[in-house]
Amino acid sequence: MSPSPVSPMMQQYLDIKAAHQDKLLFYRMGDFYELFFDDAEEAAKLLDITLTARGKLHGEPVKMAGVPFHALEPYLAKLVKLGKSAAICEQTGTVGAGKGPVERKVTRIVTPGTLTDSALLEDKETNRTAAVCLGKKQSALAWVSLQSGEFKAKIIAPDALADELARLGAAEVLAAERDAAAVAPHLGGGHLTRLNDWQFAPETAFKLLTAHFDCQDLRGFGLDANEHGAAVAAAGALLNYVRLTQSQLPAHLDGIALETSDEYIGMDAATRRNLEITATLDGKKAPTLLSVLDRCATHMGSRLLAQWLHHPLRCREKLRARQEAVSVLLHQPEAAAAVRQSLKHTADIERITARIALGSARPRDLSALRESLFALSQIAAPAGSSLLAVLCGCFPRTLPVAEHLHGALLPEPAALLRDGGVMNDGHDAELDRLRDLQNNGDAFLAELAQRERERTGLSTLKVEYNRVHGFYIELSKAQSAAAPADYRRRQTLKNTERYITPELKQFEEQFLSAQDGALAREKQLYAELLAYLHRRLPELQQTARAAAALDVLCAFALQAREHGYTAPEFADYPVLAMQNARHPVVERQVARFTPNDVQLGGKHRLMLLTGPNMGGKSTYMRQAAHIVIMAHTGSFVPAQTAQIGNIDRIFTRIGASDDLAGNRSTFMVEMSETAYILNHATAQSLVLMDEVGRGTSTFDGLAIARAAAEHLLQKNQSLCLFSTHYFELTALPQHFPNAVNMHLSALEQAADIVFLHRVEAGPAAKSYGIAVAKRAGLPARALSGAQKYLKQLEAQAQPSPQHELFAPIPEQDDTAPAAPAPHPVVDELAALNPDELSPRQALDALYRLRRLLG
Repeated sequence: MSPSPVSPMMQQYLDIKAAHQDKLLFYRMGDFYELFFDDAEEAAKLLDITLTARGKLHGEPVKMAGVPFHALEPYLAKLVKLGKSAAICEQTGTVGAGKGPVERKVTRIVTPGTLTDSALLEDKETNRTAAVCLGKKQSALAWVSLQSGEFKAKIIAPDALADELARLGAAEVLAAERDAAAVAPHLGGGHLTRLNDWQFAPETAFKLLTAHFDCQDLRGFGLDANEHGAAVAAAGALLNYVRLTQSQLPAHLDGIALETSDEYIGMDAATRRNLEITATLDGKKAPTLLSVLDRCATHMGSRLLAQWLHHPLRCREKLRARQEAVSVLLHQPEAAAAVRQSLKHTADIERITARIALGSARPRDLSALRESLFALSQIAAPAGSSLLAVLCGCFPRTLPVAEHLHGALLPEPAALLRDGGVMNDGHDAELDRLRDLQNNGDAFLAELAQRERERTGLSTLKVEYNRVHGFYIELSKAQSAAAPADYRRRQTLKNTERYITPELKQFEEQFLSAQDGALAREKQLYAELLAYLHRRLPELQQTARAAAALDVLCAFALQAREHGYTAPEFADYPVLAMQNARHPVVERQVARFTPNDVQLGGKHRLMLLTGPNMGGKSTYMRQAAHIVIMAHTGSFVPAQTAQIGNIDRIFTRIGASDDLAGNRSTFMVEMSETAYILNHATAQSLVLMDEVGRGTSTFDGLAIARAAAEHLLQKNQSLCLFSTHYFELTALPQHFPNAVNMHLSALEQAADIVFLHRVEAGPAAKSYGIAVAKRAGLPARALSGAQKYLKQLEAQAQPSPQHELFAPIPEQDDTAPAAPAPHPVVDELAALNPDELSPRQALDALYRLRRLLG
């Protein structure tokens, strides 16, 4: 390329772009953010904006694309949804202040996981960034939510990464270059960001964390640099990334917590997907468990409810405190209604607080915060619950903040600080003076004109203003000769003379600078207000968390009242007993739902569930899991009674899907999920197994299903609902007393079928597959053929007696190969001595061995 001069502005752009090569750089130029070169081309395609060219660099046209500065946020939202990151470069200097281009620098970096602007975020979803550290001895995960101030770390097993990321729903996952390939398959929809390996160095991470938290070590947060080295490394890399993207270390990240595996009921990624907790199997937001339970009045409450559903608590003390609070709100409907009414007038304090911490809060954020804090201060805790007393006790602590905001802000401030009209009248004497000068200039001019006419006796004297010449005193030609000595001529016209006086000149300078001065003063006062709020961040965060928790508890009480939910009981032994239980989601979608009982534990650990397709087996199984999850959030449950033992994990093997990207067939996915369950379920786990083995041949599938059921009975000893169409499996209870047969009833009418959806004792009589096929719309010819072939198969079938086919296999030592069964040929060979045999005897022995082999 031939050398060509580069303009100072373009050189500035190239220098800034060099530091952000992996991001789209939005470069502020006046009223537009411009993108250049490859960034412009990519942005034009992604954002559907016009691509142009202007000038040349090294002989090539400079490609350009831009967006108006006031319309930036919608474009950023679109980019983030596409998994892209952007660097926002602002004009930080004063135009014309010196030689060369105005000073510019990147003031923020927008990535999928570090969003804080409300325009870029889903109101009811928590946005998180996670960092993964995979080590030879230890692996760990750290995550942060800039909107809530959540900052946690956890030691994890390497094979649990996908499950943990699914639990967190991280929008962005950070990994060292050395770990990126191992992390990439487990993102679960998140965006992978690669970092340099050195950013995960434990020593560097430890220094950054202790410096930020102003402490000597991290033991106060439950982290030990030696014992939790991988967690410290992940947390340090994450905090450094936040610093780089936000150009600061946010003050509301004031602590980190080490999470342990026994805090919550565990669920792997497949279980969360199959149970449709916050998303349906096809990715929709409704109908899901969250969508039917979410009666929250605030977005904070909705986000917390989603978190509780994905993190069911195991601590019985906390659960009983939540149940007590729900019961109080349920039995005091007037008090609960008053609380909800106040919550309805509460803005998203959590996210406003985050923007205060980052210095990006806008005037209407603060006015919304003011009104919200006043609304919350009116809430009185209903009597009878210690938890409600603690939550409501947080609100009076922020009443002084509300009062300070009331005095500082106008009742309805402007949307943006740059427009002025934000700070309240009477809050600052200098601002009041400047505003008075702006607003009352006409009165001063009229008063000045009257004084000057009286002083000079000149009746034609007027005080006027125009944009070209500013303020002036005007006299007619006839009276201009009598103008006082302190009048200085400003302009001569045909019939008049215009003058300026020292007093009017001073007023002019003050008036013309009043608008700029008022705006500058407002900016200064607003910065002081943000600094005040910055010091009150702990109280504001506590109030936000309390309001969200109170909102969820009120929603639980409302659901219980409207849908007849009851308080579950917790037991210290393995049991799952429910009377007249209902599916919380399905019952809202149908006109009439049939409730059923569930009884597991004690004598029976595994329920073999048979019955027709569409009979309700999957609904019955899922509703048991949903009730367990709801109970462990503190919610009441859709059942007449419910008794739940100490559940550590929930596993599901439901549905059929392939994984083409991972080169796994439907059956392979099924077997992988089954293997995971059999290898990880414990006696305290709840296991849902639906149609295991159906993805292969009948005999293969039957053998696998039988082996899986037996393993769950003998090895795992979990509480298990095991749905199957293999009727041969219904013989298991004859050999395993801790298994029981139940079935979904159906009524056959002629060639049709009526599903009764009742769970009854014993195995199903038949599968009704052809009747279901008829309902699905199979042509009559195909149905007739199916009936004919079914009769032929039933006539030909000669199954082995069930008690022989499913007699239990004797226990074997899993660590040693099983001894082969004795065989006559082996015995015969062992008895022969080839050295003592004649040729004839050897030949006879050979024929004898052949006869033994048949």
